[in-house]
Amino acid sequence: MSRKHLFLFLIFLLFTVATQSGWLKAPAQKAQESQPGLYSIHSFVDGDTIIVDMGGHTETIRMIGVDTPETHKPNTPVQCYGPEASNYTKNLIGADRVRLQADPLDTNRDRYGRLLRYVYLPDGTLVEDKLIAQGYGFAYTQFPFQKKQQFVDEESQAGQAKLGLWGSCTVNTESNGRHQTQPKA
Repeated sequence: MSRKHLFLFLIFLLFTVATQSGWLKAPAQKAQESQPGLYSIHSFVDGDTIIVDMGGHTETIRMIGVDTPETHKPNTPVQCYGPEASNYTKNLIGADRVRLQADPLDTNRDRYGRLLRYVYLPDGTLVEDKLIAQGYGFAYTQFPFQKKQQFVDEESQAGQAKLGLWGSCTVNTESNGRHQTQPKA
């Protein structure tokens, strides 16, 4: 075997070993794991609230501009479509890491101390957008935020199409604009 053929064979062998062992995947995976602004999910609270790991510190994140039916609110029964909204959020995010973004019109934290953030998947999907557009939540318009009109429009379209909770629940709107759901009679 000539030196040239031996050299090509060794390169091929090295490439095969690197591919099979994951050596080539490790740098890409490490870059993704260390990409600034992406946080792993610690746990899911309900459809509009998650807990993320921020470098060893857990932080509760309340999604901006969306309100899903209650599943864990003290002194409040589980509302119609609350479990479905929670499951949708869990399935949508899954094991993905999320990117969090503040809204310049909104406050940093709510009255319960939760961080208020838009929640994006690594592919750019806005979780709040999907929840409202698919009928798993309402546009939460009590406070100012940049995407308010977009979320109101999506809620209207989901309601007209009877998607999700709009087709499965009776929706009551309180005087403060918040929605409550209960099973259809």
